Amino acid sequence: MESTGGKADAGAGPGAKADASSGSGAGPGSGVGEETGAGAGGAGAGAVSGTRAGVARGARRRRTARKAATVLAVAAACSGLTWTALSLTGAPADSKPPSPTACSYTATGTATSKRPGLPVHDPARARPYTAELTTDRGKVVIEAFTGAAPCSTTSFAFLAGKKYFDGSACHRVTTRGIFVLECGDPAGLGTADPGYFFPDENLRDATYPAGTVAMSKAVPGRNGSQFFISYADPDFRMQPDWTPFARVVSGLDVLRKIAANGTADGSGDGRPKEPVVIRSVTIHQAAGG
Repeated sequence: MESTGGKADAGAGPGAKADASSGSGAGPGSGVGEETGAGAGGAGAGAVSGTRAGVARGARRRRTARKAATVLAVAAACSGLTWTALSLTGAPADSKPPSPTACSYTATGTATSKRPGLPVHDPARARPYTAELTTDRGKVVIEAFTGAAPCSTTSFAFLAGKKYFDGSACHRVTTRGIFVLECGDPAGLGTADPGYFFPDENLRDATYPAGTVAMSKAVPGRNGSQFFISYADPDFRMQPDWTPFARVVSGLDVLRKIAANGTADGSGDGRPKEPVVIRSVTIHQAAGG
């Protein structure tokens, strides 16, 4: 990127120098011509005067050319910096950063048999809420981070309202290193999306201790309906790559009992040995919602 900016500067330099030499060349040429004309009889004083005028005009042209070269060089340098900023950020350097409450949901066209449509985030109507996940193994209640993760929490409430999660089986449990239950695919396979995706958020210094609810994804910046719930602290610090959007306020014991049953194949990462099915997800908005 820096080299591109350098080329822009260098490109302006030669052009500016060419303009300057053209201007300065005109001055000396005129002076020489007028100086030659001074040899005519009786015209010495007039010739000297003409020569001085020519030299003055040449000096003015050189100053004008130097100013033009400076303006061109500065303009080129600014252009190079703007191009570099565009390449690094994906937006012009003087563009406004996106609003922290602006949510973009991009259609994929690959939804399962359940096609909920696209959510719409309205900051004016967004309210804190809790979500009650009723499973065939017990209830888990989570509190949404509507302020820190508005796009994720809007999407989760939207899908819950469309009964997208109802009847879906949690497809993964991990019992070594990290300790999570993963759910959110109606097919129970861990491969489906709701027909849209949205970017990551709330990743700054994100951690995933027991009780964390976070978006699950296979591709950076491509969140859909799948999520995981940490039922114990991880054995190591996980990279801040998954959007935390809620925390468990009750039912952590339910998750631990599920994990205690292990995986279907006895490994530390696989389908739960005893099926875990989400029967319903009910959203309870805070007062005034």
